[in-house]
Amino acid sequence: PVGRSRGEYEFLRHKFVIATSAWKSFLKRHLVLTWRHKTNIISRLSRSRSRLKRISDSFAFAREGRVLEGTLAISSLERLQDLLADASGEVTFRIEGLKGERGQSMLRLEASGVLPLACQRCLEAIHFELDIDSLLELIPADAELSQEELEDDTRDFLPVAGELDVAELVEDEVLLALPVAPRHERCGLPGAPDAGERINPFAVLDALKGKPN
Repeated sequence: PVGRSRGEYEFLRHKFVIATSAWKSFLKRHLVLTWRHKTNIISRLSRSRSRLKRISDSFAFAREGRVLEGTLAISSLERLQDLLADASGEVTFRIEGLKGERGQSMLRLEASGVLPLACQRCLEAIHFELDIDSLLELIPADAELSQEELEDDTRDFLPVAGELDVAELVEDEVLLALPVAPRHERCGLPGAPDAGERINPFAVLDALKGKPN
């Protein structure tokens, strides 16, 4: 190898330090701008989600007769996932504030959509059409209801403490509207080609009687 003088080494070292410093400065500016840009985007999205999915004062919402409309992706409704054949589609909702006959604060929640429920027999999709129209009476979370109120099937109470999570409320009403054990009218177990045919229990008994002991 060709030897280098001390001056040449110092010159190369100086150039390396300048280049490294410039690169670090570039990376620092780039990373800071990128991080700030991402933070701003995330912050805007979070604010948008908050505006869409939360009602800050439910009683004022009802008193002033406000209306909130929107859609929720079925994939975002976490408590539904185990009941579905797939998570495609969305639920459309409308929430309207109003006053009841006795001046009580009320919310009318309407929701529609098609849920691909999993059949309890064959596990294939059952396209269940949602048609929800619920009238909910708002009460403070710490309110004590009388026995008569608790037994009144004509009133649905919604205890509220602080902000109302709209997505959670819609999901609650969807769960209440679902059939207990969704099944196709005619289907069989997975992998059983003739499982959809009904077995006559009397025919089975006759067959067993004819068998020798």
